[in-house]
Amino acid sequence: MRRAVLTGLAGLVTVPLLLTGCSGGGDESSTEQASLDAGGGGGAPPPAPAAPAPAAPEGGYDAAPEAAGKELADSFAPAPDMVSTFALDVDTASYSYARRTIDSGSLPQPDTVRHEEFINSFRQDYPAPEDDGFSVTTDGARAADGGWSLMRVGLATRPESNEYGTQARRPAALTFVVDVSGSMAEPGRLSLVREALHTAVDELRDDDALALVAFSGEARTVLPMTAVGGAEDRIHDAVEELQPTDSTNVEAGMTRGYDEAVAGHREGATNRVVLLSDALANTGATDADTILDRITAAREDYGITLFGVGVGSEYGDALMERLTNQGDGHTTYVSETDEARKVFVEDLPRNVDLRARDAKAQVVFDADAVADYRLIGYDNRQVADEDFRNDAVDGGEVGPGHTVTALYAVRLAEGASGSVATATVRWLDPDTRAPHEESSSVDAGALTGDLWGAASPRLQLTALTAYFADALRGGSDAGTTPEPRIDGSADGSAGREEGGGTTGGAGYMPLPGAPTVDELAGHAEDLAAETEDPAVGDLAETVRQAVELTA
Repeated sequence: MRRAVLTGLAGLVTVPLLLTGCSGGGDESSTEQASLDAGGGGGAPPPAPAAPAPAAPEGGYDAAPEAAGKELADSFAPAPDMVSTFALDVDTASYSYARRTIDSGSLPQPDTVRHEEFINSFRQDYPAPEDDGFSVTTDGARAADGGWSLMRVGLATRPESNEYGTQARRPAALTFVVDVSGSMAEPGRLSLVREALHTAVDELRDDDALALVAFSGEARTVLPMTAVGGAEDRIHDAVEELQPTDSTNVEAGMTRGYDEAVAGHREGATNRVVLLSDALANTGATDADTILDRITAAREDYGITLFGVGVGSEYGDALMERLTNQGDGHTTYVSETDEARKVFVEDLPRNVDLRARDAKAQVVFDADAVADYRLIGYDNRQVADEDFRNDAVDGGEVGPGHTVTALYAVRLAEGASGSVATATVRWLDPDTRAPHEESSSVDAGALTGDLWGAASPRLQLTALTAYFADALRGGSDAGTTPEPRIDGSADGSAGREEGGGTTGGAGYMPLPGAPTVDELAGHAEDLAAETEDPAVGDLAETVRQAVELTA
């Protein structure tokens, strides 16, 4: 059963690792990068298309090749248009939860694996802008035969800093909404949340304020919005009151939490609700849309954003992600003290403050230079091309010091030269709501160097995490009968998602240039040694454990 998720990783096989949402494979590319002048300007961004993209054919563009072994260059339907538009996303919960699951001796459910959250879990080397906007960096590398390359679009915001060079931020008014249901009694759930809250209180400044709401079958206010300065002991005592009780009514918790956030709203501060839960809703409204309907006015009238922190070996990943995507925020996942400290100490400014609201990215490909392309991941973050500059359409919220990466599989046309694509990011100032844009172009020459031989370590890391996510979402060989899935279905239908993507099976498309088993693990170990980054070392260990679970 587990082998159906990480197909072929038990032996020295060369079965391609498979990718959802990628209708193209990759060939090779280089590490040349083009980024805008940080002062703002790189030519006018291309206009958004005036009409919607034509509909995909029946079955979608993710339909598998009819025969196994068919050449990659011939096996993909043409892209329906040459414009790709999506809302930015800085979530990382999918990767953290996968690591926790693998470390406990199981492979994650395929539909909890999201490529962009694996990719965005790692530090990148994009230059930070000098202002409060984004830098845009583009590069790539040749990934496989058949003309396929991987193209990377990297976006970065400037970290907060003061005159001493350390991180600073606006005052924060934070409403912590804490799940105290019976399922949170499991070791490593509510105990970890209490520890994380104590840590957060110690890190907050005197000019910050905090409210505390607890929910199980019902919700109650443990502490109304209270200035931190001089009240630390009272806040710590309130945190210690949190004890597990019965059912999980996320709707009640969110409603009470947003009521408290509105009552304690502070002008000139970052007003945010922080939901700490395993998101296993079983009482009241249990779907995200109904819960979000209850808090729409608070979000729209007061600009209150949502930060979700997931915990627990069993975790309602889909509910938490949907809440934060539609609640103008993002999500992460913690399973141990060090991770909680990172969220509430090292990453506190980026997790509670904002650089951009409703941020979207649009990549326009040159039809004469690009034969086909496919965005890897962001399956549920797609935006209609014509809505790129429609600021009424929701985008993503990004904090200071964040990086966001979009990875594309691109097949260049024969003889392609010069600019092949232009990437533009559009966002609203979090205070004034004024729109801003930055752009960068990528040349054909930047997509011709060998991925594993010439690309920068961080570009290789981006590719590696995409291939690994692909393996975990996996399926059977294109054109063959799918093995039984971990959810018990044999045709992959149980994993089918919005937009026509699948979690595996016959609907899967191979990501071009997928390493063999030995190569995947070897690249991870090489990158861990080259970067000397502990997070990359953890990735290498997780890849090794995942391979062993299929033996």
